[in-house]
Amino acid sequence: MVGGDRKCGVAMAELYVKPAPEDAAPPASSPKPVGPPPLGPASPALREGAVSRVTSGAAEEHDGSSPSAEDVMAPLMEALGTCRACVRKQVCDDISRRLAVLQDMWAQGKLSAPVKKRMAILVQELQKKNWDSADEIHRSLMVDHVNEVSQWMVGVKRLIAETRDLLPGVVAADTEEIAGAQPSGEA
Repeated sequence: MVGGDRKCGVAMAELYVKPAPEDAAPPASSPKPVGPPPLGPASPALREGAVSRVTSGAAEEHDGSSPSAEDVMAPLMEALGTCRACVRKQVCDDISRRLAVLQDMWAQGKLSAPVKKRMAILVQELQKKNWDSADEIHRSLMVDHVNEVSQWMVGVKRLIAETRDLLPGVVAADTEEIAGAQPSGEA
């Protein structure tokens, strides 16, 4: 068997080392190597906002600290609570199931530090109502960490979309209640 391996290795080497005939003309131009697609957001308008935050988050991914599950889950559950008033029960229940998967994976240590950190940034953007930035971070997680996030990220995406679509008055009233202020109309 060793002799067979050597023959195969020699034959392969001969294929790659075969000299060109002296009278053959050199190729007009050598093909340029093809690399991976560019790593950037789909929209240049988002590049300065979300991507810089994701990139800065990526730089922090190596510092060893990691956000807690509570830091990420509490705002997501809060946003889901806000949606329950206006969004179909079936949609909210699906989002809730997917967020439970996120929480379980986090508790079981199945999420990497980069995913945890980007989720913390996504939640911050969601709280600031920076929908495009939150959506861009969601997309970057789907591209860069699809195996980790595929089971639950659809719920986060839907939560971003539903929260964005809420009437501004509903979001403002809910924010006041959460902050401890009395809702307008009550004494």
